[in-house]
Amino acid sequence: MVFQRQVRQNSLPIIDISPYLSEKLEDIAQRQAVSVQLHTACVEYGFFYLNISSYVDPHEPEELTALAREFFLSPEEEKDKIALRREDYARGYARLNENVTNGKADNHEGLDFYKPVPNPDKTKPLWGENQWPSVPGFREKYEIWVGKMKKLGMIVMEAMAAGLGLTQDEWHELRSQVDDSFWVMRVIGYPPLPNNHEGFSCGAHKDYGCLTFLYADPTPNALQVFLQHERETQITDTSGLPAEHGTEKGIWINADPIPGCIVCNIGEMWEIWSNGLYRSTLHRVIHQGSNYRISIPFFYEPNFDAVIQPLPAALRKQRNLKELEHESIVYGQFLMSKVGNNFAYADQVGQE
Repeated sequence: MVFQRQVRQNSLPIIDISPYLSEKLEDIAQRQAVSVQLHTACVEYGFFYLNISSYVDPHEPEELTALAREFFLSPEEEKDKIALRREDYARGYARLNENVTNGKADNHEGLDFYKPVPNPDKTKPLWGENQWPSVPGFREKYEIWVGKMKKLGMIVMEAMAAGLGLTQDEWHELRSQVDDSFWVMRVIGYPPLPNNHEGFSCGAHKDYGCLTFLYADPTPNALQVFLQHERETQITDTSGLPAEHGTEKGIWINADPIPGCIVCNIGEMWEIWSNGLYRSTLHRVIHQGSNYRISIPFFYEPNFDAVIQPLPAALRKQRNLKELEHESIVYGQFLMSKVGNNFAYADQVGQE
C-alpha cells in the first residue's frame, strides 16, 4: 500500500502529546491514538501544532522571549562580542541580514547554539564552543529549555515510531541513533520587514534535520507553511514578494502561535527514515507587522555519527515500491555539507 500526501484542510492539526507524558493507565491507553495522529500529520502536512501545556509552564518561554529581546536591544558592539566569526562560524551572533536564504539576505538577527562537543576547536566547522550573552539569567534559563526540548524530542520520536509501526526492537535501534542528539537551538529577532527589502524575514526552506520545535511570541501573520493542493491554483501572494515554491500547486497558510502549543515540523532525516512517506515542508517568515518578533526554534537532530537509512517499518507500508527512494547518509557529514559555506567565509575575513 502506498500512501498519498493529500491535504484535507487549510490549517495545521493540533496534537496533544500529554498521554506520552503521563504514566496513568487511562493516558497510556490513549497513546496509540496520538501516534496515529502524528503519522497522519507527517504524511499529509509535515507540520503540526504540538500541545505541550501539560509539560511546560507558559511563563517559561515568555521569560525566554524577554531575555532574547533584552539581548537584541543591546548595542551592536555588545552583541558583536559573541559574533560567529569569533568562534567556528556556526555558534554565536549573526547580524541583521547576515543570514542568506535562496541567495537573498534574511531580515533577521540571531543567536545559534549547538550541542557542546569534546575537545572544542574553533578552527574546525561546528567544533567550537557556544557563546552566551551576558544578559543575567540568559544561559541558565536557556539551558533548562534545552534539557526539556531534548526530553520532548525523544518522547515525540517514540510516539512517531509507534505511528509508523516500528517493532520494539526497531524502535530501540532508531532510539540509538538519536539518544545523543546533535541538537541546535536558534534565538531569532525579527524587526518589521522594510517595504524596499528584496528578501524575506526568512526565505522559504525545508529543515534538514529531524524534528523542529518552535516557540514564537504571539505575533500573527508571520510564519507561513506551504501546503500542496493538486486541485487548487497557487494563490496570489499579497506580500509583493516571489512565490518561492516553483511550479508546485498549493497555498501558503499562516501558522500563527496557539497558547500552550509549539509548532512542530519534520526535516529531511525523517524523509529518509520513512523512505519519502513523510515529507519535509517548505516554510518561510514574512513579518510585516509593527513589533519586534522573537522566535526560538529548537532542532532535535540525530547523533552526529548516526547512519540514516529507510526504516523497515516504512518499507513494509510501501511494499508496492520497487526501489528505495532514499540512500543512507551519515548525519554529521550531511550537516557539515550544509553549514560548510558559512565556515568558508572565515578564510575571507580572518579570525578575531
